[in-house]
Amino acid sequence: MGRLFVLLALVYLALLVVALIDCLSCEDFEIRGLPKAAWVLIILLFSPLGAIVWFVAGRPQREMPAPPGTWRAGNGFPERSRPRQLAPDDDPEFLRDLAARTRRDDEDLLRRWEADLRRREEELRRRTSKDETES
Repeated sequence: MGRLFVLLALVYLALLVVALIDCLSCEDFEIRGLPKAAWVLIILLFSPLGAIVWFVAGRPQREMPAPPGTWRAGNGFPERSRPRQLAPDDDPEFLRDLAARTRRDDEDLLRRWEADLRRREEELRRRTSKDETES
């Protein structure tokens, strides 16, 4: 009989400790029914019934895990159906377009430099021919 009493005391103590740790580790907004402080008092003052009531009525409800491959709101997409969006440096089409744009920009810049160079050379020729005619 003494062993049974020790075993029941250990179960009682374990239930009390687990209920207190569970209650204290939950966020305030998750706890159902009463504030956290009220649940702690209920667990301590009305034990073991308070601990049992905590597990039944106060503990936050945990969602059951969904079967693999199903999508639930807020969990994102399963990996195989996730929309694949490449980063710009991994997208071959973007890189081709970027190369074409860079080539066009470089060619445009080169044309402008050549036109500016021709204009300056023409001005220099006019000045030198004007200076030669004046002297």
